[in-house]
Amino acid sequence: MATLAVVVSLAVHLRSAHASTPALVVKMLDMPAVFQPAQLSIKAGETVEWKNIGNSVHHASSDPSAAVNPSDVSNPPGAKPFDSGFLQPGQSFTYTFTVPGTYKYICAPHETSGMSGEVVVK
Repeated sequence: MATLAVVVSLAVHLRSAHASTPALVVKMLDMPAVFQPAQLSIKAGETVEWKNIGNSVHHASSDPSAAVNPSDVSNPPGAKPFDSGFLQPGQSFTYTFTVPGTYKYICAPHETSGMSGEVVVK
């Protein structure tokens, strides 16, 4: 009986670890300041990871209060904005998208330089 409990526990752990694996990694670059890729399409329930591989601080946010121009960001109806906070070089942020629709986001420090991205959730 104890062996069965260990097997069930391990199966649950592996399924949880797999569920949190990012569907896609978005790199945050310095020159030019861009998200790579800038546009992506995923399924509801999938996770995206933003990695700051540059040498300056970056940010990923769909929150209008973080944007210089609030029309640069958007969220589907019923979805809460996501916000990575400021990511130092080498840091990353993950977000699981559960509400289908289009999310437009910016890097707050580089918004006026055109650093923006879009995630379409199907």
